[in-house]
Parts: sequence; C-alpha cells; structure tokens
Amino acid sequence: TVVPVDILLCLFAGVRQKSTIQYISRPDHPKLAYRRVKGKSPGVVFLPGYGSNMSGQKAEALEDFCRSLGHAYLRFDYSGHGASEGVFSEGTIGTWKKDVLFMLDELAEGPQILVGSSMGGWLMLLAAIARPEKTKSLVGISTAADHFVTAFKTLPIEVRKECEDKGVWTIPTKSNEEGMYTVSMDFLREAENHCILQSPIPVTCPVRLIHGLKDEDVPWHISMQVAERVLSPDVDIILRRHGQHRMAEKDDIKLIVYTIDDLIDKLTTMV
Repeated sequence: TVVPVDILLCLFAGVRQKSTIQYISRPDHPKLAYRRVKGKSPGVVFLPGYGSNMSGQKAEALEDFCRSLGHAYLRFDYSGHGASEGVFSEGTIGTWKKDVLFMLDELAEGPQILVGSSMGGWLMLLAAIARPEKTKSLVGISTAADHFVTAFKTLPIEVRKECEDKGVWTIPTKSNEEGMYTVSMDFLREAENHCILQSPIPVTCPVRLIHGLKDEDVPWHISMQVAERVLSPDVDIILRRHGQHRMAEKDDIKLIVYTIDDLIDKLTTMV
C-alpha cells in the first residue's frame, strides 16, 4: 500500500474527521480515556510519552493515516495523564504497563503494530514481551527504555545522594512548559523492576526504531542498545540527523507514517 501523495497532503493539511473520546472503567482502577477507529488488521496502537497524552501531533496524524487506509487505530491516555482519571504523581512504570495491557486485552482486536513515543517506547517493549501473540510489529520513536534509571545512575554520587535525601530528582527538559520533570525516588525504585536492557529482550517481531541525533532528553544510543538486545532478526534503526526528542516536525511524521505503511504492507503479504 503505497500511500498516494494526495492522502499524505490531506493528512498534514488538517483535514480531520476526529474520533470521539470514550472512557473505559476498571474495577478499583482509574477510568481510562481513549479514541478508537475501527478497521482492518493489523491495527495500530499509539503509546504516548511520560506526561504526554493522546492528543499530540503524532497521535493525530496516525489516526488520519489509519483512517485513510481503513486500518483499526487506538490511542489512549495512561492513568493520571490527559483525559484519564488518576493522579499523575502516583503513577509508575508498572501501573502504566498495566494500563497498556488492559487496553490491548479489552479494545485492540487481533494483531497490532505498537507505536511507542519516548517512555511509550519502553512500555511498548514491555507489552510486546507480555503479549507476544497480540504484537505483530513495533515502532519506537525516541525510545526511552530504562531511561530514568540509567540516567539517574550516571549522575555524580553527591547529586544522587542529595536527591535521595530530598526524595525527588528534578530533570531539566525542553519537552514541557515547566522546563523540568520531577521524579520521586519511589518512582525510580519501582522502575528498576521493569528494566530490560541488561539482558536479551524476548521480542521476535519486526522492530523499527526512529531516533533524532539532536535528542536532548533521551540519547539516541538507547535505540542502538534496544536494537542489539531484541531477539528479532528484522530490526532497522533510522537516525535523523536534525531530529529532536519530540519528532513532531512534518518530515518526522511523514517518516513515521511511511515506516508504519511499509510494516502494514509486510505484515499483510506475510499472512
């Protein structure tokens, strides 16, 4: 399925028919907000980054793209994010992983291409390990596997000690309005349970990793490490020379769309 140029132009010209926000309830857990387009397999599931939500440019563009091809598409907000219930500061990698698995189990029908942005790339890998039968392919954008944990460990020992005494670590970033993220020591300790880069990653489906060399939040060599660790024989890394962390420029989004289009092609001819 080569996407006709006119469709691509429509994608980025803001000609939008938007899915409506819906909510799904869970016993004893916050309600999750989602948007869904029904369509053919494989479906595409978008996993946003830390503190981000399902209304960003990449998530919107992917809905337009899936709609144009008639493929199913699901995007949602983790608990404590966007339109979902829950308290952001109470969330952990573990709780957000559970959110992803719940949505995959309840709302994603049949095989899926998981597209994860930043922390969503880490959750995408955790979900692929937990639900191999559902996961047909992975597309990581600025993948942040293990990132909070490894970044903290590279700090000078006196800075780490200071953070441990205060109970929080403040990380400068250009990705939000505050100019920083504040991560608790409890969050970091919990995140250690979900680190995957220390050993082979049992993921065997096709994997595509897109990362910008100008990413100031998550170093591009994390994508290289993921590529080395996954067991899949079909792994491509695309490094964008001027790419920033958010990967939300028009050409970045086009690349993401083409990458998914190519995977849909591959998966449908394999069947």
